[in-house]
Amino acid sequence: MPYHGPSVEHDPPPRGRPRSEAAEHAIFGAVEKLMEDGVGLAELSIERIAAEAGVGKATIYRRWPNKEALLVDVVDRLEEPMPPLAGPTYRDDLISAVDYMRRRGLIKRSRWIVKSALGQMNSWPELKQTYHERVVRPRRELIRQIVRRGVESGELRSDLDVELLCEMLIGPILLRTVLWDDAPLEDPDLPRQMIDAALDGLAAR
Repeated sequence: MPYHGPSVEHDPPPRGRPRSEAAEHAIFGAVEKLMEDGVGLAELSIERIAAEAGVGKATIYRRWPNKEALLVDVVDRLEEPMPPLAGPTYRDDLISAVDYMRRRGLIKRSRWIVKSALGQMNSWPELKQTYHERVVRPRRELIRQIVRRGVESGELRSDLDVELLCEMLIGPILLRTVLWDDAPLEDPDLPRQMIDAALDGLAAR
């Protein structure tokens, strides 16, 4: 038998998007589509979402234990990821955190789905609690970490409670993004102005 040289194994041809990833995208898209059509959070059901996404209910339940967890993921994925604590100073991290909230506020205004979902959460305690635990709490802890760095380095006042320091530093941007929906957020220098104005009164002497 003639020798044809060593056999060469070829990589299999690339396949399309994995079925699990495609299913998740379909599910996320279904929730967004239903909300765009005016379906409220209370009217959304696993059955309705599955039908819109073209998947079985079991496909959804394999990924999320309940509707609340799914809806939190839908809202969270429409937002920008939290910024890394890159420094080099606590002030830089504070500015980055406030800028993240500024951009988040702009997204909320431009993506009415996010705004609608967040607004309806107030009348849905279970969803609001899940959103708080999964989304709000990590962001609050990020601010606490930054503020603690400032206190431990001797740059922030140590005679004030950390929670109070956080509220005084982050309160202004929350006021604009949560309570005053028409307040301007477009200026990229706004976070620096807010933090520096607050630090003038909170810096250690």
